[in-house]
Amino acid sequence: MSSADKNLSVFSTEGLPDISQRKFAIVVAEWNSEVTEKLFEGAYATLIRYGALAKNIERGNVPGSFELTLGAHWYAQREDIDAVVALGVVIQGETKHNDYINHAVAQGITNVSIKTNKPVIFGVLTPNNMEQALERSGGVHGNKGDEAAITAIKMLGLQEKITNRRG
Repeated sequence: MSSADKNLSVFSTEGLPDISQRKFAIVVAEWNSEVTEKLFEGAYATLIRYGALAKNIERGNVPGSFELTLGAHWYAQREDIDAVVALGVVIQGETKHNDYINHAVAQGITNVSIKTNKPVIFGVLTPNNMEQALERSGGVHGNKGDEAAITAIKMLGLQEKITNRRG
């Protein structure tokens, strides 16, 4: 279902794990900061709303979305980090740069998650234009940052269930 049909900030919160002792990293692309700052605000607020402590949320900035993979990897390698949320936006332009960047970042984030055995969440918008980006970063379609943060929480819950690590 596309975000045109679903609000990114509306999701089930049933059965969320206790995240009060979990540590999160949020990696934010600086390119298109008018959008990525809103994504960060959404992700941060969602983590706090569902039990994360402010002292357990660390932010790292990278120049652009392409660099999200390496920034996420550095955080995910740290033993004290439980989950990483990578936030960026790649707006389709007149060239195919967005196809190459989006594919590379999606594959890179997946590889980091598998390699580190930690939730590393792809919170990258891939809109056709700035209007769509704004609609999905706190506008009429909600906030992808909210969705990315709740995804991190839910993945930690699944990890707990499967590995019986906590609780």
